Amino acid sequence: MKSKTGLTGRVIFKGDPGYNAARKNWDPHTDRFPKVFVFAQRTQDVANAIKWARKNNVPIRPRSGRHALETNLSQVNGGIVIDVSEMKKITLNKKCRTAVVESGNQVGRIVDTLARQGFIAPFGDSPSVGIGGITTGGGIGPLQRTTGLICDNLIAVEMVDAKGRVIRASKKRNSDLLWATRGGGGGNFGVYTKYKFKVLRAPAKATVFSVTWPWNQFEAVVKKWQRWAPGTSTKLGSELTVGPKKGGNVSMLGLFLGSKTEALRFLKPILSVGTPTPTIKYLPYLEATKFLLAPDPVLTQKYSNQFSSGFGYHPFPDKAFKPMRKFLEKAEGGTPAGFYFLNWGGAVSKLAPRATAFYWRNAKFYVEWNSSWVKPSHAARNIALTRNTRKKLQPYIVGSYINVPDQGIKCSGPVYYGKNYPRLRRVKAKYDPQNVFNNPQSIPPAK
Repeated sequence: MKSKTGLTGRVIFKGDPGYNAARKNWDPHTDRFPKVFVFAQRTQDVANAIKWARKNNVPIRPRSGRHALETNLSQVNGGIVIDVSEMKKITLNKKCRTAVVESGNQVGRIVDTLARQGFIAPFGDSPSVGIGGITTGGGIGPLQRTTGLICDNLIAVEMVDAKGRVIRASKKRNSDLLWATRGGGGGNFGVYTKYKFKVLRAPAKATVFSVTWPWNQFEAVVKKWQRWAPGTSTKLGSELTVGPKKGGNVSMLGLFLGSKTEALRFLKPILSVGTPTPTIKYLPYLEATKFLLAPDPVLTQKYSNQFSSGFGYHPFPDKAFKPMRKFLEKAEGGTPAGFYFLNWGGAVSKLAPRATAFYWRNAKFYVEWNSSWVKPSHAARNIALTRNTRKKLQPYIVGSYINVPDQGIKCSGPVYYGKNYPRLRRVKAKYDPQNVFNNPQSIPPAK
């Protein structure tokens, strides 16, 4: 078998046992029918898979955590999926305060491993997201005002290029590739196999909070949150979610790297709006991470989603709430649909927009919204709802987050990467001139 294909690692062709399990993603509407899955065990397996794909003229898709939120990003019909999820080594160097992680690790596993040794690994809102994808797109989450984005902590990478060569990038060599990896999106330059991060000491304890309000108070809460959250202590990260009108509520989840007394002082302005029901706990740091990262299994998810996203430089004016309300009234009840906000500033804004490929440094907050459905016949309606809402919110947001892609965005390069797009195209031309690594919104090489 080996010599016949040249593929190594755990190889599953269409028709083999385990094919259907390999096909399943977090979002069911992104599932496709690739020709073959290669579950790499080491970097050489990735190189062999790329060479095989080139020889057989088969499209390539890298995959880490199966959390791609749009179609044809981590799978493609008739293609090869190079899945790194079985490459899971984590090596912490306490003295140098660095961690080398293989790109198949899930975020939760890294957070847990490092927290047990007294260190912080930044995270988003799900433990099952792959570090491979979240890092390259930026990596946002409730710790970012203290740690910076996940990509801001990236100091070296190992990547296999379109010829199957192993390339290492750091400040000292191939620094343009390191720059591009820090926010330039996955699946553009090659298949990443290892990341080296700098890590921070974790506090012994942290304060976590979860607050809910009735749905009909969402406008008052969002208005207050957009004015309060970006200016509060940079040790406080806050995620605000507004669910659908049918059965949804308003909820705020987050953490403060300090005492409960201090946290309450900073939370006071938002807790004085409407009729909140707060839960606030001062916990050992490891337990605090568990509180924030609720289990999010990849394969039992029944909802399909359409997401869109952007960045707010100013609080929403009154007229922005009209399309927001309309969206929440039309979204299907009992689903995870809704709006999600994350406060910006602190360490995120310390870097200049061009210092890394991640451009949207000076926003006040991040916003995303998603429509969800179970029946495939509801897909078109929900996709249209999300994309029409984007058109109506356009005057109040800028850009979009590549890790929450929306293929309804035309000429998406500058929308995802701002003024960094031309430089990203030049880096692409250097490392993948023939555009071997491509997907519906990938970066084309500069001419």
